[in-house]
Amino acid sequence: MNIEQFTNLLLENGITLSDRQLEQYDTYYQTLVEWNEKMNLTAITEKGDVYLKHFFDSISAAFYFDFTKPVRLCDVGAGAGFPSIPLKIAFPQLEVTIVDSLNKRISFLNHLAAVLKLENVHFIHDRAETFGVNPNHRESYDIVTARAVARMSVLSELCLPLVKVGGHFIAMKAAHANDELAVGKKAITMLGGSIEETFTFTLPIEESERNIIVIKKEKQTPKKYPRKPGTPGKMPIE
Repeated sequence: MNIEQFTNLLLENGITLSDRQLEQYDTYYQTLVEWNEKMNLTAITEKGDVYLKHFFDSISAAFYFDFTKPVRLCDVGAGAGFPSIPLKIAFPQLEVTIVDSLNKRISFLNHLAAVLKLENVHFIHDRAETFGVNPNHRESYDIVTARAVARMSVLSELCLPLVKVGGHFIAMKAAHANDELAVGKKAITMLGGSIEETFTFTLPIEESERNIIVIKKEKQTPKKYPRKPGTPGKMPIE
C-alpha cells in the first residue's frame, strides 16, 4: 500500500488526513523500523506492509465505530501502539492510555509520543489483570480496544472490567472470529457485556479477512474479575 492508496482509501471511508498527520505516520514508520533493530516490535517492516497491515488495519475500526468524540480510550496489549496510536493520529481529540506488560515497549511508546508530539497519551507498564482491578482505571474508559491479543473468552476478561457501563469494548480480529464469539459469549455476558454488532470486511490489496466486534458494557463487571495474572489464559470462562 503506497501513501496515495492509504490516503484515498481512508478518504473513501470519510477520514481526511492533513499534511501534518501524514508526516506523523511517516515518522511513526521511521521510528518503528529504527527501534525494531534494537528490540522485537514487529515482524512487518516493509513500508507498504506497515501502512496496510498496521496503520490502515488499525484505523479500520473507525469505519464501523465513531471515534470523533473526545473520549477516553484504553488499548490493552498494544505492543508497538496498534490500534490506538494510528487512531490517535487520525483523531487527535482521543485521550489514549496503553497498558502493556513489557517495559521495553513502554519505552518505545514514550519515545514515539515525544517525536510525534502527541498530547493526552499515557503509557502504563502493567499486566491487564492487575490493571483491571486498579480503582483508578476500572470501569473508567469509554472505549477499550484490543487487536489480536488473545481469544475472545480471555480477551473479554482482560478488557471488559476497564469499560465504563454504557461504553464499548472493540475487539479487532482476523479470520475465525465467529468461532471465537460462539465460545466467548458466556464470558462476555458474565462480565457485563453484550455483543452489539460484528463487522466483517476484507483488508484491501492482500484481501485477507478482518472482523470488528463491538461489545457494549451493559452492567458492572463482578468484582472477582479479572482474576490473578495468568489465570484467564489458563482457565478461560467458557
